[in-house]
Amino acid sequence: MFIGGEWVEAASGDHFPSDNPYTGKPWALIPRGNASDATRAVEAAHRAFTSGEWPKFNATRRGALLRKLGDLITEHSKALAETEVRDNGKLYAEMSAQTAYMAQWYYYFGGLADKIEGAVIPIDKPDTFNYTRHEPLGVVAMIIPWNSPLLLLAWKLAPALAAGNTVVIKPSEYTSASALEFMRLIEQAGFPPGVVNVVTGFGAEVGTPLVEHPKVAKVAFTGSDATGQKIYEAAAKGLKRVSMELGGKSPNIVFDDAQLDNAVKGVISGIFAATGQTCIAGSRLLVQQSIHDQFVDKLLALAKTAKMGNPMSLDTQVGPVTNPPQFEKILGYIAIAKGEGAKAVLGGAKATRPECGSGWFVEPTIFTGVNNAMRIAQEEVFGPVLSVIPFKDEEEAIAIGNDVVFGLAAGVWTQNMRRAFTMSERLQAGTIWVNTYRAVSYLSPFGGYKRSGIGRENGQDMIYEYLQTKSVWISTATEVPNPFVMR
Repeated sequence: MFIGGEWVEAASGDHFPSDNPYTGKPWALIPRGNASDATRAVEAAHRAFTSGEWPKFNATRRGALLRKLGDLITEHSKALAETEVRDNGKLYAEMSAQTAYMAQWYYYFGGLADKIEGAVIPIDKPDTFNYTRHEPLGVVAMIIPWNSPLLLLAWKLAPALAAGNTVVIKPSEYTSASALEFMRLIEQAGFPPGVVNVVTGFGAEVGTPLVEHPKVAKVAFTGSDATGQKIYEAAAKGLKRVSMELGGKSPNIVFDDAQLDNAVKGVISGIFAATGQTCIAGSRLLVQQSIHDQFVDKLLALAKTAKMGNPMSLDTQVGPVTNPPQFEKILGYIAIAKGEGAKAVLGGAKATRPECGSGWFVEPTIFTGVNNAMRIAQEEVFGPVLSVIPFKDEEEAIAIGNDVVFGLAAGVWTQNMRRAFTMSERLQAGTIWVNTYRAVSYLSPFGGYKRSGIGRENGQDMIYEYLQTKSVWISTATEVPNPFVMR
């Protein structure tokens, strides 16, 4: 593990295997940290924040360091992508694009670091000068998911460091290798010891002690809403700041005036790309009744051509599920959907194609005959499983689209400009895509409504998620007024 600028073993000396989802076999050994390791990392981060070199860095110097890290990411992006593919089974075509693109977060927030300005307040008190300044929070614990570890880490790490915080990272126990490899770039960039730390291990053994540690000022988490709720409750006991990007059950809504071929591609992208293992998955396809059968036929025709197999092959389109528990969960939801009366018009089982080998593959699955009250339409599956739900008009589409506990994203396919604006306004989700799907940028805020999260990531304003505001009052009066009266 990487703690206090040094590579160290877990205090227990124990390790656990990390499996390659394509082969179903271990390929790496990861240190199994515990509460003592979490404490060691937090203490290192706290020392770095309070008394190390880091507090002496001005914002311009922090920004230069982040931009240097961005250069190193660009140089090593292919190697980082290969590590992620071995660890989480996502397509090399996608992960290589992600690891190359993630450098932009470090460039962007590196540039933003010295442009966070306070304000001089035209205060209503005589003989008084008042101004504000924005200061870092302290130690930030970052708990990272297994589906896109390094990209989602960038969303948190770049602004946190730009703001002047120090960090302890806890990657998923299923995908820890890439975060550890990334620390080699942190070393090369020249971050002072303790500014960035990584502790690997399991949630109860490392994650919980991190969240509960009194010297952790903020917790940044991406993962399921159930885990997020537990972290929120634990953080509340210490009155810690939290930002959370949680689950989704996003509607992808196709109207009868849409360009159907484009909409089909958008629906495929929304659910079968990344093997459906993405919080923004468009797992509910809402299709206007007048084109339901026609659209489903077009969708099936394209979905049936999806090539499964080795995620390192550039022509593979659907890779394996990342870990056995998630594999079983997806198959369990497929069984639930069938039990509810939904009809599997595509897939609906474990993939047994020769090209899938011994990996954890699930056939791309499409269910028709779904109504929004079914569990398959209400609960996050996090896999390549699509529920098709017909609707009559805009009002019904909005009602169905909003009738879930989540609100992370939504897609709308229409050529009607009025409808595009109306749907974007009335759908309860943090991101609305119109005639596109699954697009993100370091420039645009991302986060959820309802149980899909707290706070936002990306965009200029989100750096304030890692800052606190101080108000400074300076009296220029020659005489102190009545001390018994509030000024």
